[in-house]
Amino acid sequence: MACWYEGPLAAFDTETTGVDVETDRIVSAALVVQDATGTRPRVTRWLVNPGVPVPSSATAVHGLTEEHLQRNGRWPAPVMYEIAELLAEQAAVARPLVVMNAPFDLTLLDRELRRHRASSLDEWLEQTPLRVLDPRVLDKHLDRYRKGRRTLTDLCEHYEVTLAEAHDAGADALAALEVVRAVGRRFSARLERLSPGELHSLQTGWHAAQARGLQAWFARSGQEETVDPAWPLRPPSLPAAA
Repeated sequence: MACWYEGPLAAFDTETTGVDVETDRIVSAALVVQDATGTRPRVTRWLVNPGVPVPSSATAVHGLTEEHLQRNGRWPAPVMYEIAELLAEQAAVARPLVVMNAPFDLTLLDRELRRHRASSLDEWLEQTPLRVLDPRVLDKHLDRYRKGRRTLTDLCEHYEVTLAEAHDAGADALAALEVVRAVGRRFSARLERLSPGELHSLQTGWHAAQARGLQAWFARSGQEETVDPAWPLRPPSLPAAA
């Protein structure tokens, strides 16, 4: 019987107006589904008119201009519904979902659902939770002493995965999926006996420990940065006291 990292996987990625999960918006997204290693992936893409200005700094990253999104993008409400519906389908069939830096993409999606659908990602996944595989968390735990950055581009280079069009949601999602397969093969002795569900639970603790380490590094460096230990979804920010 093939190990989980050779079997069915899905992957999700977004491109956005910025890096603040509470205020920034999704401008494009993609879900990639692959039934097994080497089979042809099925890709669903969304282009969104966020209804807010798209900073030039964001366009410089993903190439999507405000004009292009206004002309070709769809309104957020139906798109967020479709994305949540498809992610819930992955959960329902127990297909693991690969999300690079999951707390960013999944939290941003959650906030968009709250903003445009008066719902939440947890509500969509109430019956069957996701089994998330985050290549960043996995790699950092399994190869913790390797120096260097661990962006998707870095991980693709390290694991010899092709990333044809960086910052295209579909290309990034597919590359993250292939990185997870490569991580599984490289660390098979440590991973093959673990189910995706068990790995999901373990990553919660691994990410929290990684966040504590990064927070300590910021403190030693005199940087006033806050690292959220929540994974794969950050809880909603509490409203300020009156």
